[in-house]
Amino acid sequence: MKLYNSYSQKIEELKPIEPGKISMYVCGPTVYNYPHIGNARPIVVFDTLKKALSAQGYEVTFASNYTDVDDKIIKTAIEQNVSEKEITDKFIVAYNDVRKGLHADLPDYAPRVTETMDKIIEFIEKMVENGSAYQVGGDVYFRVNSDKKYGELSHQSIDDLMVGARIDENEKKENPLDFTLWKETTEGIKWDSPWSKGRPGWHTECVVMIQDVFKKPLIDIHGGGLDLKFPHHENEIAQCEIVNHTHLANLWIHNGMINIDNKKMSKSIGNVRWAKDLIAQFGGNEIRWILISTHYRAPLNLNEETFQQAEKELTRIQTAYNQACVKLQMADAQDSYTVNEEGWNAFIAALNDDLNTPNAISTIFELMKQLNQALRKRDIVGSLKTTMEKMLYVLGIEFEPVVVSSEDKEMYKKWREAVKEKNFDVADQYRHTLQKKGIL
Repeated sequence: MKLYNSYSQKIEELKPIEPGKISMYVCGPTVYNYPHIGNARPIVVFDTLKKALSAQGYEVTFASNYTDVDDKIIKTAIEQNVSEKEITDKFIVAYNDVRKGLHADLPDYAPRVTETMDKIIEFIEKMVENGSAYQVGGDVYFRVNSDKKYGELSHQSIDDLMVGARIDENEKKENPLDFTLWKETTEGIKWDSPWSKGRPGWHTECVVMIQDVFKKPLIDIHGGGLDLKFPHHENEIAQCEIVNHTHLANLWIHNGMINIDNKKMSKSIGNVRWAKDLIAQFGGNEIRWILISTHYRAPLNLNEETFQQAEKELTRIQTAYNQACVKLQMADAQDSYTVNEEGWNAFIAALNDDLNTPNAISTIFELMKQLNQALRKRDIVGSLKTTMEKMLYVLGIEFEPVVVSSEDKEMYKKWREAVKEKNFDVADQYRHTLQKKGIL
């Protein structure tokens, strides 16, 4: 498989650190509210990547964290007069409900910041000890100038970043680019540390959780939304290289953003769409189909036409799939068939080309055409149906197979006889019943 590496800005071949095994970490949400449709895109992108790799025999270990301590969480807890844990537990459940609604597997590991606090404090201590971090009062900052390669992911030099930096009102910092590793806090949840009672900075948390989950500082794939590339992922790299003397990941994969009617999704203009509402309205298949219909690195625009197109395409595919199920069951055919190698290989080739899901979808449409043409040939239908099921599984699309009972078979036979005898009133009654069951 070849993927676009944001770090090198090139398409690169995925070369596992351990043969046959892939370690993948994706930055998860700060859990203080329901996930919006923008949060759903990395869920689908990286679940599809995992399934595509697994389908080719790789053993994928997938981790995605929950940031369960943050100013927004503390603010929400105070406003609602509940504990931070009540807030985060509620929205972790909501986030997992969205995962399930989008037919995404739960991560193999889902670490929480609050459960990794001792290791985070130890990691910050190492930076203080080696001079890459400094304490001011109860706060600790990372000294950006200690990393000569800072800016390597976003491809910006420290000098260029300094020119673009806003005037920082925090006069404690040596450099406006220096970022918080530990923050002294007076309200909300806090932990004891060598510097103060407080909580960690966001950028340190993921580095430590990666080490804790994978038991190594370097992993195969680190992913997330494009909005995390700078400064979050940039700062992760800097800390890892300063403490562990190694890069954090071999491949950096970033998905593009989502717009609503060609406008950036924003609370200020009121166009935020909650993922749970869209799933409830349109179904998980349709939302997932939309999220993979555009290449993962490209921006995705949602509008009424997007939903109509997705519904139309899925209906065509499901109709062909249902008819194949019916034909095979009517003929009392066997349950297992070999995969159509030509179709499957074309599908995998598309996914191996930088996870090109639009091209992978095109191979499904081609298979659908073949399936429609082959419905009279039982063995070919079985092979094509099996191949389509495998393709749809990798893309996370779930159709409920039509089940034909013995009574349905008898009714189907009577419908055919009524048509043959030109008894159209009776035939229409049978046809209507069979259509409601998805058999016709």
